[in-house]
Amino acid sequence: MPQSSGQAMKMGVGLYGDYGHQIAGKLVDHPHFYLAGYSHIAAGSLPPGLLRSSTGMAAESLDELLKNPAVKLVSLCSSRRADQAMLAMQCLHAGRHVLAEKPCAMNPAELDMLMTTALEARLVLREMANDIGWQQPYLALRRVIESGRIGTVLQVFAQKSYPMHGGRPDDEETDGGLMLQCAGHCLRMIEQVAGKRIEFIDGVEICRPGQSSGLRIAASLMMRLECGATAAAVANYLNPPAFGLWGNEHLRVFGSDGMVEIIDGGQYTRLYANGTVSALLQDEPGKDQLDLLAEEIQRGINRDDLERQLHPTRMAMAARVAARQR
Repeated sequence: MPQSSGQAMKMGVGLYGDYGHQIAGKLVDHPHFYLAGYSHIAAGSLPPGLLRSSTGMAAESLDELLKNPAVKLVSLCSSRRADQAMLAMQCLHAGRHVLAEKPCAMNPAELDMLMTTALEARLVLREMANDIGWQQPYLALRRVIESGRIGTVLQVFAQKSYPMHGGRPDDEETDGGLMLQCAGHCLRMIEQVAGKRIEFIDGVEICRPGQSSGLRIAASLMMRLECGATAAAVANYLNPPAFGLWGNEHLRVFGSDGMVEIIDGGQYTRLYANGTVSALLQDEPGKDQLDLLAEEIQRGINRDDLERQLHPTRMAMAARVAARQR
């Protein structure tokens, strides 16, 4: 890993695929990471200033990318999510840390395989979008709950709504489908922001009326949390274009002494406590997934940390199974 005088040591990143939230834009002048190679991404789509040279970085395949000794971390955005667990295993077996677009796996067996391999190899495995509890304004909501200002948490409601468009794949193996790709965000909000682990989940889902494909368009989930509270979530591809934001998110947490909420994709926040209403105080700087990734690589990760990170994905898998049994 190269190191400049007076600067922190940086880790080389290999980008693989561009079907998802690839991190290329975050690597420009990043304090901890730099681009060391890429594959299955058009060079012209990479941000200006990211490429050190026009040669020696492009790879024809993941195999070739992993032969680059400068690549210590691989960011996976596979063109087919059903392949991503095997690609992540390939990276782990090659001794590379992995940041994988959601979902990192399609079923519990794949998830267990990835976790076991990462822990045995003492490598970091992280799923993209696992930083919502550290982003503002969600971090401020988390701090309110931790402070006890709304008392005991009794119920949580979460929503994630994306727009429908012609590129939504009918085959869930392409992007994970509504439960794993969209509803999983709701479960991350419940566990990582509200801070309450899900112990039971059930769900129902529907396709568009009259639709012959297998594309699910709306899902509702019901949960019991380990703290004894209940939770509900809705996920859909019904966000109207006039809403103005790609993701229409809500998170409401009802406590014994008040309520706190973030609505309309994070545009508005409210805290109801002690007979008053106020916006959330966002006085703490947030962290993104690369900040958290750098910290994890530095300190290492244990099974409890990894299970906590990936538990929302595991619960999304359980909700999908429950919905398909109806």
